[in-house]
Amino acid sequence: MKMSESRILPSSLMLLVLLSLLIASFFDATSAQIGVCYGRLGNPRPNPSDVVALYKQRNIKRMRIYDPDHETLNALRNSNIELILDVPKTDLVRIASSQAEADTWVQNNVKSYNGVRFRYITVGNEVEPSEPAARALFQAMKNIDNAVSRAGLRIKVSTAIDMGATMDTYPPSHGRFRDDYISFLGPVIGFLASKQYPLLLNSYPYFSYKDDMANIPLEYALFKPTPPVIDGQYSYRNLFDAQLDLVYAALEKSGGGSLEIVVSESGWPTQGGAGTSVENAMTYVNNLIQHVKSGTPRRPGKAIETYIFAMFDENQKGPPELEKFWGLFLPSRQPKYNVNFN
Repeated sequence: MKMSESRILPSSLMLLVLLSLLIASFFDATSAQIGVCYGRLGNPRPNPSDVVALYKQRNIKRMRIYDPDHETLNALRNSNIELILDVPKTDLVRIASSQAEADTWVQNNVKSYNGVRFRYITVGNEVEPSEPAARALFQAMKNIDNAVSRAGLRIKVSTAIDMGATMDTYPPSHGRFRDDYISFLGPVIGFLASKQYPLLLNSYPYFSYKDDMANIPLEYALFKPTPPVIDGQYSYRNLFDAQLDLVYAALEKSGGGSLEIVVSESGWPTQGGAGTSVENAMTYVNNLIQHVKSGTPRRPGKAIETYIFAMFDENQKGPPELEKFWGLFLPSRQPKYNVNFN
């Protein structure tokens, strides 16, 4: 009896250890999917070293910044926070015009910052068809990607779009890109697919709700229980999934069915417009953090990498007035409302 126990016990203990490690890695992978965009257009605002300390204190493992602010980049050295760094769209024409310009941009803003964990470089944010950046976007992305490679780095390059790039938005399976967007996004989608880089999407159920309150229940936008919206084989219980799958449907129609979407912005304002309140913002953000662990009806079972907008209110933005009130924290670094990042 003792001999058989001595054989069984070690293997049982090993199995338990392996199981606990597997469970721990699963929860680490899902919790690490959440980042927060660092809104810097507020006055007053805390200094970047204090902001990085706040990210670490609150277990926020990823950050997005919208330009290569060197004080922020220095504060991020050796912080272990993964970063999305934007190339501002005002730089796109210049970077598209010359590989040397792209090489210099990457050298000055990425290569020079040892100890910063760059996750993606986002070339342009919400580029619109009427802007000069639209004509430059594809070439600028190629030049930045070449510059990253020439610098000996391995960082994925993408761009961020918003829901305004889509049409035929209901039901989600009908979704497609607007013709004026696909004219410049088509080559971008092909580039991302060839590189196996994700597409970044700024997705705000709040705006869809605000613009169509007669047909979209607040509960559906806030991840609260509602009757499902049926779209063929898919069933939708919240607006976030419907928006994300709408863009997946558009990608499938445009040669990008293999792409993964990273939600590079999502949030809810606390004041300034219809449906805004601290309570609604807290409900949306906390439900979002839990929900993105499980994927969408079109892409079930895979956690959705998601970035909440934003760390702080930005009183230098607007109109409209609600642009000022998306922050999770006050300039004092005290929370505006409770958020569970775990």
